Amino acid sequence: MHTGHTGEPNEAFVALSKIPRDRNLTYGLVESLGQLIVTGEFDAKAFPTEGELSRQHGTSRSVTREAVKMLTAKGLLQARPRQGTSVTPETQWNLLDPDVLRWLLERKFSLRLLAEFTEMRLAIEPAAARLAARRADPEAIARIRDGLRRMIAAGAGDEEPVTADIAFHTAILAATGNRFYAQLDPLINTALRISIRFTNRIKGRAAGIAGHDEVLDAIAAADAERAGLAMHALISDALQLIEAAAENPGAAGARRSRRAG
Repeated sequence: MHTGHTGEPNEAFVALSKIPRDRNLTYGLVESLGQLIVTGEFDAKAFPTEGELSRQHGTSRSVTREAVKMLTAKGLLQARPRQGTSVTPETQWNLLDPDVLRWLLERKFSLRLLAEFTEMRLAIEPAAARLAARRADPEAIARIRDGLRRMIAAGAGDEEPVTADIAFHTAILAATGNRFYAQLDPLINTALRISIRFTNRIKGRAAGIAGHDEVLDAIAAADAERAGLAMHALISDALQLIEAAAENPGAAGARRSRRAG
């Protein structure tokens, strides 16, 4: 412990040391409450007051208040005068918030939600691939190529397949040179982590290299139309797998069980 000349703890040091801990406590409470909300814990009962939350989770009022504010900003909670804080209807939740999407996909898994997200990818990523083909500089193309290299290494067991696949897709978003596309990185990253694992389990293998190589080749050749079509084909394949599983979840589960055995 740092001390001042009097032997007492240095006030500046103590203040700084408390910041990460409080922040971690806040994020930990947000994580716990977020998961409880999306799994319906408060569907049949009132959401606790800040005082009750502080006692239940052993957190200070300031940490609890900040966590409630963060969940309110994510659309999960609402505060009304003289009525307190309550859980909002699911239709008001911010699905574009990476935390909310992750809680839903991990804790309240829905093939319909996964399909809807993949439909959104079909509108975004082929357009991103076309932009990348027009704008990507050598450094950006090198990052996409590195993502593909990591995917190939994953096939040999030298990389984590999901992380490598995500690196490829998010490198293309960055290669557009468009700040709005680049800011989709956390959202795409979050949902792809669940989506890729799911589709890989159905297929019994990791993502195909050939299709990704076609996207990279088109971007490197500055062929925007081919890049868009190649990316569309990749995502359409994933969507077809998800929709087929949604129509016949028993068969998909049986396939996954056989491959896990």
